[in-house]
Amino acid sequence: MKILSVVGARPNFVKMAPLAQQFEKRGATHVLVHTGQHYDYNMSSVFFKDLALPSPDKHLGVGSGTHGVQTGRMMAELEKELLEESPDLTLVVGDVNSTLAAAIASVKLGIPVAHVEAGYRSFDMHMPEEINRVLVDRISQLLFAPTENAVLNLMNEGMRRESIHFVGNIMIEALLGNIEQAKDSQVMGNLGLKKREYFVATIHRPHNVERENLKLILEMLSEAPLPVVFPAHPRTREAITSCGLEDVIAEHVVMIKALGYLDFIGLLSSAAGVLTDSGGVQEEALVLKVPCLTLRETTERIETVRAGANRLCGLNREKVRNGLRDAVENQWRFEIPLFWDNHVSERIADIIEQEDFSIPAHSML
Repeated sequence: MKILSVVGARPNFVKMAPLAQQFEKRGATHVLVHTGQHYDYNMSSVFFKDLALPSPDKHLGVGSGTHGVQTGRMMAELEKELLEESPDLTLVVGDVNSTLAAAIASVKLGIPVAHVEAGYRSFDMHMPEEINRVLVDRISQLLFAPTENAVLNLMNEGMRRESIHFVGNIMIEALLGNIEQAKDSQVMGNLGLKKREYFVATIHRPHNVERENLKLILEMLSEAPLPVVFPAHPRTREAITSCGLEDVIAEHVVMIKALGYLDFIGLLSSAAGVLTDSGGVQEEALVLKVPCLTLRETTERIETVRAGANRLCGLNREKVRNGLRDAVENQWRFEIPLFWDNHVSERIADIIEQEDFSIPAHSML
């Protein structure tokens, strides 16, 4: 069996690592294609190194652009690779533009698509990621759901029950497999930090890097009762500079470059809490038992809220202030959802091995 997997952005690399290792263990022919959606070293290459992810067989170097331009370029380049490789299955992960481009290019050629992390829904169609999730799920033949709620979402949307497989959270398998290595990170020591005596912040959503919203977020970080370490996404750093917001950042908010996977997990695991607009960080914080304040009005990771580990604060100053206080006082609970373990890639590989890919993709929809 030949599997062609597509990655392009930072979260993809994390999710792909356990799967690539599992396919290698089973002797499957695995072709890894990197679209080049993320190309900064700290957003791409360092993740391959940290996660022991094999170097891509193909690197398309598409780069940045508007959503339409970027996705269109990816589809054109991926179609060439799919025709050349002729895989039995295209495997995509997450909800970025690379995921959507690979799914569309594949199904147009009659190649079955497997979507890892299917069924997540924020029900906020203003988010580009939500559009990608819905579209990819609709055209995929194998839907690997990370949670029971994701399974319900897919069933409520009329997906074929035999296509839906509850396998658990691949992001958490990657986390559990690397947490010991992450403890060797030197970031805390280099910054002079002590365990549970600082917060971490990650901000990158387009809505949150608009000038007025970003200014408010920086003000909220500056009001935090503990120092804040702020590994800044390149987009966020550029917005701070272009909007002239450097003076808004208080002295105890330490803005640093975006971190590699092991350094970030090491930093997060010892924090008193995290402020974020990232989906993956919400999940990682739950498993690491770190209080999470999400600077969004909605989340597709609803299990983190139900578990008591995550609060949706939006850009509400009072909610953030109260959440930070409660984090310092440890007024939180953490319930780990079912199948958030280190066997997710095994479940996925078992199901793929049992599938009959002789049926054309179009007839499976």
